[in-house]
Amino acid sequence: MKFSRKFLWRCLLAALLLTGAAICAAAQSNRQLAQPQHTEQGVSPATNETSNAPPAKHNARGESVDAAPAHSAEEAGAVRYFYEFKQPQFTTQHIKIEHDSQGRGQITFERQGAIEPITEPFQLSDAALARVTSLWNTLNFLDTSTKYQSERQMAHLGTHTLRMKKGTQEREDTFNWTNDRDAYALVNEYRHAADQAMFVFDITVARENEPLNTPELMRGLETLLRVNALSDPKQLLPLLRDLSNDERIPLIARNHALRLIKTINR
Repeated sequence: MKFSRKFLWRCLLAALLLTGAAICAAAQSNRQLAQPQHTEQGVSPATNETSNAPPAKHNARGESVDAAPAHSAEEAGAVRYFYEFKQPQFTTQHIKIEHDSQGRGQITFERQGAIEPITEPFQLSDAALARVTSLWNTLNFLDTSTKYQSERQMAHLGTHTLRMKKGTQEREDTFNWTNDRDAYALVNEYRHAADQAMFVFDITVARENEPLNTPELMRGLETLLRVNALSDPKQLLPLLRDLSNDERIPLIARNHALRLIKTINR
């Protein structure tokens, strides 16, 4: 009887161990079945489905191309004026001016020995713009085919190019000397505007980086003023007042600015 009881306890223990092993194996199998299935790329097949909607187009700045505003008909038909000067032997060998009907635009100039051209904002004063616009209108530039080059060649003085664009109309003419008074006056207006704009650039750079150069620049400005070679001297008055109070530049340059202010205001 004792033997039988011991045998029964061993059989019961063995049965319990077998049952526990079966339960563990079943749980492990269920965990494996519960894991999501993946493709070879490690992405669920549902994410590879292609949408019917077209992909959005983007430009290099990340903006939607389709969202870019179209130019209005008024902008497309707006008038643009262009002036260009070239003479490789001059210190300032290349000048380009572009502006709209309000005199706003940009000027680009290139000097000998410079690494690259310089481009700056450009703005004609109201007085200068009135003169320039009047000359363009007098020439009736877009609606004529007049060639302004005279028989006399003065290429050593450089070539001038006038160009005008309005809507689909565009015309340009290049010459180095002309007998047409209005064309001659127009290129002079642009040369004066360029000299004035380049002075503003030079004095701005000098007062920030090379203050000792400002007295020479002020003398150059006085020469331009004396020979009436500035677009509109009164446009420079705010800058000259600022220079007269700038303690970074030599006193001689500040005093020179005060004298030029008095000369312009006469």
